[in-house]
Amino acid sequence: MSSYKKRALSYIKPYKTSFATAIFFNILYAIFNVVALAFMMPILGILFGEEKGKIISKPEFSGKIMDLKDFASNYSGYYISQLANAEGPIYILAISCVLFIVAFLFRNIFSYLSETCLVDLRSGVTRDLRIDLHNKILELPISYFTEKRKGDMITRISNDVNEVESNILNSIVEIIRGPIMIIVFVTVLFITSTELTLFAILVFPIMGTIISLIGKSLKRAAQHAQTELSNIITYVDETLAALKIIKIFNAEDQIKGRFDVSINRYRSYLQKVMKKRALASPTSEFLGAVTIGLIVFFGGKLSLEGNGLSGSEFIFYIGTFYTLLDPIKKFSKALSDIQKGEVSAQRVFEILDANVSIKDNENAKKLDSFEDKIEFKNVSFGYGDETIIENFNLTINKGETVALVGQSGSGKSTLANLLTRFWDVKSGEILIDGINIKDINLKNYRDLFGLVTQDSILFNDSIANNIALGDPKPSEEGIVKAAKISNAEEFIVKQPAQYNEGVGEGGSKLSGGQKQRLSIARAVYKNPPIMVLDEATSALDTKSEKLVQNALNNMMQNRTSLVIAHRLSTIQNANKIVVMEAGKIIEQGSHNELIDKNGAYANLVSMQNFS
Repeated sequence: MSSYKKRALSYIKPYKTSFATAIFFNILYAIFNVVALAFMMPILGILFGEEKGKIISKPEFSGKIMDLKDFASNYSGYYISQLANAEGPIYILAISCVLFIVAFLFRNIFSYLSETCLVDLRSGVTRDLRIDLHNKILELPISYFTEKRKGDMITRISNDVNEVESNILNSIVEIIRGPIMIIVFVTVLFITSTELTLFAILVFPIMGTIISLIGKSLKRAAQHAQTELSNIITYVDETLAALKIIKIFNAEDQIKGRFDVSINRYRSYLQKVMKKRALASPTSEFLGAVTIGLIVFFGGKLSLEGNGLSGSEFIFYIGTFYTLLDPIKKFSKALSDIQKGEVSAQRVFEILDANVSIKDNENAKKLDSFEDKIEFKNVSFGYGDETIIENFNLTINKGETVALVGQSGSGKSTLANLLTRFWDVKSGEILIDGINIKDINLKNYRDLFGLVTQDSILFNDSIANNIALGDPKPSEEGIVKAAKISNAEEFIVKQPAQYNEGVGEGGSKLSGGQKQRLSIARAVYKNPPIMVLDEATSALDTKSEKLVQNALNNMMQNRTSLVIAHRLSTIQNANKIVVMEAGKIIEQGSHNELIDKNGAYANLVSMQNFS
């Protein structure tokens, strides 16, 4: 069994009680299957007028294990004969039919109970896998998701987990039941006729080989199908996010074409999967039919020659063997399904096994407050061979507002991501109060920061819950205070439910300025000593920008702030303005000092018609 299947099955451990109970009920299910058939054999003996059905003297057991089968058969024949003589054959027929029905009733009850036990297991494992995946997504560094598509992640946590549940966990029912029933039935067959059973099982290796080949082929097709499904969900996600752009540029046909190609490719892969899955069952049934035909011929030949089973025993044998074919068929299908489910298990565990590069060091320290300064010392960072930041040095003293300006791609946002440890530096170090940030407990370190980005990220929840994000016991007074400081209360009180009003998906019920003021209120509510503002006003109109800028000015009072600005009018009061180009500092100073230099900053200001 592959490591992925083993790991998927390892999630069963918390539900081992349900698992063990299911096995117990499956054993009873298999036993009652045989019992139901066994009730028919002595009856058939009487109906066929066989001598074994007319035993007059009570048989005695010799004490030898080898004679146990004959003793049980003779004793049942004796008991049935006595009862038939006393009550008549019609009575025996009626009783045997009732017992046959009762045995099958218990057989089906135990089948239901075994599957009911597995419902808890299957639903629990599915839940646990999704929880672990979601937790891992929260744990992984931001850099991981720059290389992964959102649609692919959604496919893995939804469809792939469903595939693991339906193809691996669902198959556990047959993986458990199949071997139990096969062992019980084969044992009975060997007891009934060793010679005939040895002949019958010669075909089993052939059946197993053919099913195995189908399963391996199925796995390859399933892998292609799952990958293409990720593409489809990614395309749908992009379409929903870009509907306005698609419509205004009349790109509907292009987007449809891209989606249609992908969905047709997925259909082709899915057809291969379905056809190969469909092939497993008829193949096993055909091989079973071949086996039955050979057994009937061989067993009939022995009986006609006087060396085989009696008529009732032969019918019982054929009935038992035919019943055996169903668990073999289901077991082979379960093996094929597991091959398909392994592809999804692999995709799930690729996420769970992903390396968490941003994590606490072994001896990480706690830092409960910010007292002195932040230092960038010879910091370099890049993606692959591309260098974004090179030998960067900067000191931000407590209480200062430092602004980073420069053309797009100059490394401003990268520095903010390095400071907040969304990424780690490739070389050099970032110090806070003289301690390397890699040596500080990550959760504790991020408690020192508030963040307001260009894109207002809001959750489909109430205004109050968006402001108090991360606080398990939010303060109503603190929420209102934060809303006032961020100039958000002005529009909040106009909402029908005020602070309890939902903002819609991504804040769709609010304007850009309103969303940004809520983002600022969230940062104010946290009340951190350090604020990082990444293009916080660049996407706003003039009126909204003024309201948001006032809110930002209120928020930055008595705080240390790192401001990334595109609109230079918003940072003229910064203590220090750092002008960047290609990951390096080319100028720094106050607004007036840089204007007097008449260098790169002055050129940027003149381009924005600001004086």
